Amino acid sequence: MYMINFPQEEEKILKFWQKDKTFAKSLKKDSPEGEYVFYDGPPFATGLPHYGHIVASLMKDVVPRYQTMRGFHVERKWGWDCHGLPIENIVEKELNLKVKQDIEEYGIDKFNEGCRSKVLMYAEEWRKTIDRMGRWVDMDNAYKTMDKDYMESIWWVFNQLWERDLVYQGYKSMHICPRCETTLSQSEVAEGYTDIEDLSVTVKFELVNEPGTYILSWTTTPWTLAGNVALALGPKIDYLKVKSGDHFYILAQARLEDTFKDQQYEVIAKVDPQELFGQKYKPLFDYYLQAKIEHQENLYTIQPADFVNIEDGTGVVHIAPGFGEDDMNLGKEKDLPVIKHVGFDGRFKDEVIDFAGREVKQKGDNKATDELVVAYLKKKDLVFADFKYTHSYPHCWRCDSPLLNYATSSWFIKVEAIKEKLLTTAKQINWVPGHIKSGRFGNWLEGARDWSISRQRYWGSVMPIWICEKCSEKKVFGSITELEEASGKIIDDLHKHLMDQIEVPCKCGGTMKRIPDVLDCWFESGSMPYAQEHYPFANKEKFERNFPAQFIAEGVDQTRCWFYYMHLLATAINESPAYKNVIVNGIVLAEDGKKMAKKLRNYPDPNEMFDKYGADSMRYYLVTSPVMKANDLRFSEKDVNEIYRNLIMLTINIVTFYQMYQAQGTLADQPNALDQWLLVKNQELINAVTKNMEAYKLVEASRPISDFVNEFSTWYIRRSRDRFKDGSQAALQTTKEVLISLAKVMAPFTPFMAEWIYQQVGFTDSVHLAEWPKDEALSAEHETILLKMKEVRTLVEKALAIRDEAGIKVRQPLQKVIIKSSLLKEDDREYLDLLKDEINVKQVMIDENLAVEVEMDFNISDELKAEGSLRDLVRQINNLRKKARLTIDDQIKLYWQTDDALLKKVIVEYQEILMKQVLATEIIEGSVEGLVNGEVSVGEVKIELVIVN
Repeated sequence: MYMINFPQEEEKILKFWQKDKTFAKSLKKDSPEGEYVFYDGPPFATGLPHYGHIVASLMKDVVPRYQTMRGFHVERKWGWDCHGLPIENIVEKELNLKVKQDIEEYGIDKFNEGCRSKVLMYAEEWRKTIDRMGRWVDMDNAYKTMDKDYMESIWWVFNQLWERDLVYQGYKSMHICPRCETTLSQSEVAEGYTDIEDLSVTVKFELVNEPGTYILSWTTTPWTLAGNVALALGPKIDYLKVKSGDHFYILAQARLEDTFKDQQYEVIAKVDPQELFGQKYKPLFDYYLQAKIEHQENLYTIQPADFVNIEDGTGVVHIAPGFGEDDMNLGKEKDLPVIKHVGFDGRFKDEVIDFAGREVKQKGDNKATDELVVAYLKKKDLVFADFKYTHSYPHCWRCDSPLLNYATSSWFIKVEAIKEKLLTTAKQINWVPGHIKSGRFGNWLEGARDWSISRQRYWGSVMPIWICEKCSEKKVFGSITELEEASGKIIDDLHKHLMDQIEVPCKCGGTMKRIPDVLDCWFESGSMPYAQEHYPFANKEKFERNFPAQFIAEGVDQTRCWFYYMHLLATAINESPAYKNVIVNGIVLAEDGKKMAKKLRNYPDPNEMFDKYGADSMRYYLVTSPVMKANDLRFSEKDVNEIYRNLIMLTINIVTFYQMYQAQGTLADQPNALDQWLLVKNQELINAVTKNMEAYKLVEASRPISDFVNEFSTWYIRRSRDRFKDGSQAALQTTKEVLISLAKVMAPFTPFMAEWIYQQVGFTDSVHLAEWPKDEALSAEHETILLKMKEVRTLVEKALAIRDEAGIKVRQPLQKVIIKSSLLKEDDREYLDLLKDEINVKQVMIDENLAVEVEMDFNISDELKAEGSLRDLVRQINNLRKKARLTIDDQIKLYWQTDDALLKKVIVEYQEILMKQVLATEIIEGSVEGLVNGEVSVGEVKIELVIVN
């Protein structure tokens, strides 16, 4: 209706906010409700913001805006994740450093400074996107995990855990990235699972004391076979000895048919596994036969193990303690030797002469080495069967290399020791959606393992542990001052290349040196509540007064990452959760349901969407979508366009319609039923939005807004047009009052549109500095108003359906309608008049004994027919006015010509009504040149019309 380019209006509003310093004002204004604490999870600035970031940023903007209007002071401090593999990988590629040795030869100091220089490479692009989407957040004073103050607080957090005896060094089988040459945490591993095709093999181990008899064992990791030290059988599993060809085989009875499905066999005897335990077998490889290994007496023996199952394989597990958790645990229990035939870099060691130096799991060709191993064993006639299969396999969350299960030393947090506390404090957290609490998050807590926190990398917060080279005494430093006093050195930076040079005298006379590891970067993120405030070295009272946070929000993947680690550290240190309320969003997918990917070009650029439809259209599309309830969303540009047309443009139409008549309020009338209804609907909207915002239900809070705008426009404004034209002060005042309230209610969700409305109705300050509308329970009278209007609209819908079925247009007046209603009475004249006007009848009658709800009189007199023609003619003339781009201030002369006598009579008899309804000063029979002309149809009759300004 009105040609306003709202994306351009948004740009103007951005400039207004910037010039007015509105965000700063919102932080300085009175906050009678006190502090509302919000934690913002730090993203990496090594990539451009995508839809996932926009969704999270939207949640982080909606709630603080709302709480600010409710009277709280809401600090909104941005943060940057600066350390870890994301930055390191970028610098490695730029410097063409392939492996860790290359980094050390290049120089750790230069490498780390290179990382420092790249950390904020896309910070400006982030700022532009965050600003353009309308999010208010302090990026000028952002915390950075690489800052000295932040890192010092991390030392304090670590020291708190150390003093509580929650840190230990252990030797465990863990997932490592062989390319990055570092251990990974449980959550990092969980991030990188991908379906791949692999090779599995069933191999033959010959019993030493029974030549020609083989134990069959199935494995999905042929590359680990050179590290085999034992075979495990289930002590309660039934085994068989079968003959096939010239050989005898032993396997679980339950796995016989699957294993021998394509081969002839003969069952020879049942085998008691107890008789096999302790027996020796011949190894598949002889690389370690002569090697001196601890517990060599138990090398290549058969052992009992309860973890053996008969769900797949042969009921026999090959044991390599260096490459699996169950294997290592059995090795410790049975004093088995450990063969580490693969280095930390994921390559076979030199003693594995047939495969020395080869990667066991190559990126891009993960089964190549397994195929070589199986081919080698086939030549030795040690392969019973092999086949390819697809399964989910963990990959490095940063470099995409296949991970390895690898026994190594690491430092751990005793998570299992405080698991009950974690579960107890988790009960205090409100999750949206609620199922995350006991589902995804609760399940993760139930299965929580001790956390490997040490990383064998370079760019990160160092582990503040110094160990004496002479007496092995350990010292943990919890502050810079402590280290300065102990070392006699001034500390300006806490990064590895500098901390590794700091030596501390030990009381034994020896020298203490720092362990080489850095901390898992999730330790840094999890420490954010403390470290962003430089607690306890600064802001001590502020932190302790405001901890825990009222609100956080991130994607569903953070249930096992940031949400988890913050909760873990807060429970360990403060015995409380780190936050009280969480909103969890899902994933935005491409329209075809696939993951959004730049290389596929399967999604529109967010900034292009802002330019095309405006940020508010995008915001409202996302905040009302399933993605706000941790569900996946298939992004649809069509749906964003629908929001633009049906919410943004419809709201603009309401405002501009109001502006056309706002100076013409000369009729001092009283509010009518429509005014009363709109005011009650407005209060109902305030109540619904407030109730759901208080419960952090953003979808339920935002969706009623579009419904309200639609009713505001298509019912209230449309039914009040004549009142506006007549200068009704009641209609104008009601509309203004509701527009002001609507602006406030829309402010958290569509901040640009809210600001635009507020300015258009006459305010010079920002709506975002205003108070939130008061929620008040509806009275019985208010409820009745809503019910009666709902009844009117229901009856209208039914009457129009009857008209349509009868083939009679709404423009054709009818004499009467009879309705059956328990709500509407004869004295509800305003409601009945609405019904009368909407369905275009002369009279509404109520009959409670009517057999149907609506009965219409379709007898059309000549007078009714004339009125129908008049309505049709008015519509056609006003269409021509629109075509001529005329406004309500433009009076016209109307020329007309028709051969139809009845239509001529209508024009003459109803000339005054016609002039008023089309804003004409004269109506003249004839034809001239004018602004616009056209031959139109009135019913089945042709008439030529000319408009002259």
